[in-house]
Amino acid sequence: MSFAKLMTKSATTLIAAIALTISTFSHAGVDTETDANGVILAGHDVVAYFTENKPVEGLPQFTASYNDAIYRFSSAENRDTFVANPDKYAPQYGGFCAYGMTFGKKFEIDGKAFEIVDGKLFVNKNLSVYEAWKKDVPTHINQAQAQWPKVKDVAASKL
Repeated sequence: MSFAKLMTKSATTLIAAIALTISTFSHAGVDTETDANGVILAGHDVVAYFTENKPVEGLPQFTASYNDAIYRFSSAENRDTFVANPDKYAPQYGGFCAYGMTFGKKFEIDGKAFEIVDGKLFVNKNLSVYEAWKKDVPTHINQAQAQWPKVKDVAASKL
């Protein structure tokens, strides 16, 4: 095979691999709230919610994949902490709005409205929605817990 044909074949294979990778990342499961690039929590560092008690933007150079979603972190240390125990840090309801889940709805979130309850991360659409959520957190968690199994595998657009 000539060098030119080999290079063309290699380039075609590389392009196909890149396309497959991009399509895999851009279509996270229906049980995870991600952006078009597969990033969850609007790019916020999930570990920082626990350690700094505030939303902290993650960086593209510190990432980990979990449950069909790409998590961004503000440091390699936070990434490694997450990788060691992702279930401890992953948001409830796949990162969909916790208050919306009380109605069986999947709403995207802005990453700024959150609360940690009994060691679990709950995120909400935005700070206004969070105000409604916090009026009765225990009841809202019970309602959302009842709804999640019914809608977990249903696309947000179908609810």
